[in-house]
Amino acid sequence: MSKARGYAALKPAAPLVPFSFDRREPGDMDVRIEIAYCGICHSDLHQVRDEWSEGLFPMVPGHEIAGRVTQVGRKVRKFKVGDLAGVGCLVDSCRKCPSCRRGEEQFCDGPLSFTYNGTERDRKTPTYGGYSSHVVVDEAFALKVRAGQPLERVAPLLCAGITTYSPLKRHGAGKGRRVGVLGLGGLGHMAVKIAAAMGAEVTVLSGTASKKTDARRLGAHDFALTSDPKTAARMAGRLDLIVDTVSGPHDVNAALGMLGVGGTLALVGASPKPLEIGAFPLIARRRAVAGSLIGGIAQTQEMLDFCARNKVLADVEVIPASGINAAYERMLKSDVRYRFSIDLKTLPGEEC
Repeated sequence: MSKARGYAALKPAAPLVPFSFDRREPGDMDVRIEIAYCGICHSDLHQVRDEWSEGLFPMVPGHEIAGRVTQVGRKVRKFKVGDLAGVGCLVDSCRKCPSCRRGEEQFCDGPLSFTYNGTERDRKTPTYGGYSSHVVVDEAFALKVRAGQPLERVAPLLCAGITTYSPLKRHGAGKGRRVGVLGLGGLGHMAVKIAAAMGAEVTVLSGTASKKTDARRLGAHDFALTSDPKTAARMAGRLDLIVDTVSGPHDVNAALGMLGVGGTLALVGASPKPLEIGAFPLIARRRAVAGSLIGGIAQTQEMLDFCARNKVLADVEVIPASGINAAYERMLKSDVRYRFSIDLKTLPGEEC
């Protein structure tokens, strides 16, 4: 075992505090990654507050991990010491079920081993996430990061990037396609960048007029103010695909009206309350509502490679580890453009 340092919520809804814990030594197929940066995902906030229930405490959050390989097991072939690497939402799966066999580990019948708030494959040992000094993971669940990239801006790609890349790829965002992005936050800003890089004509749909400038800067071709009564008429039937990143209750039917015949609204934001969807907006234009999670390991690597080729990176505010609790409070006020990235060099010493 090796001693790791991090920040943890010791009980539900408690502030995160310095915390030390044990990581296993790398086995034959494992890599040890010294974590340079970890992005803060809104789901981290939900889970440390146990808003999704069944939380395992103490909890070390973080599944947007980027760092450098410092040790490899004797059978590892994918990485060598010194390589840049990332870890996303998963650290293992059953590897045998139909979903795993087709490379969609995120749908494993397993159950899954999540990067934090879960257990290793023994179903006993808790997993601890990326708000920490290092992580040990099977090479099959580690991602290669191209040399020379700014890790603070790569880290959020491991969740926000793949969460938006996956539905854009699945539903054919590309040249000649008109894509709407509903909500311009941590997920939305990545959806805009990725869809634009794919060649789509991108429209940001937002209720905040002040985000128009940012929408254009991020690569959007158009901006539609959803709080303007004239928007519904102007946008009626214009879009082929909408990536809905809004995580709270909102009017989905208004967004559906912006889709043309056969258009799809892909939900990636998780509202805590059920959304009301009328039958007629779907039936009248053969529209569809789809859900999307993250991608599997292969698609996540594909996303990282795509983003590296197209110079797509997250817009981040780098914070010290001591600023995590303040960052959570700011997230609740949507006071971040567009992702916090924790500098893990600022972790406290062994006294934690």
